[in-house]
Amino acid sequence: MRDGQIISEFVCSTSKNAPSCIADSLGTPTGLHAIAAKIGDDAPAGAVFKGRVCVAQHYSQLSREEQSANLITTRILRLKGLEPDHNARPGDNAWDRLVYLHGTNHPQKLGHPFSAGCVLLDDASIIELYDTLTVNDLVWIRERLL
Repeated sequence: MRDGQIISEFVCSTSKNAPSCIADSLGTPTGLHAIAAKIGDDAPAGAVFKGRVCVAQHYSQLSREEQSANLITTRILRLKGLEPDHNARPGDNAWDRLVYLHGTNHPQKLGHPFSAGCVLLDDASIIELYDTLTVNDLVWIRERLL
């Protein structure tokens, strides 16, 4: 949103588990977050990250077994919860839980619960968001409406 107007909408996937702001729940944390870090400047679409470091230029370079996992690809927008009584408690914060907005090597699964807590987007969408958002921009995550 910009100036109260929706400027972009994206199909995404969130956690297979119920939304949650609790550590080790593998649920997508709800509420107000900030973009706390941006990782992946100029990485090619489909690049694979492990530990926030690019380890492959494209997921097709990995074994079939590795590709079967939901990989962190293309870009990472690392989140930090901002609500002290909800998503910003020490240890439970999205920052501590390593919750990101990121690309996926399984774009066919977008629109359905699929992640282990992160928000998954296709390559073009995560690149657009990455190029649009800056550190400290706000992200609101609400419970899915299924």
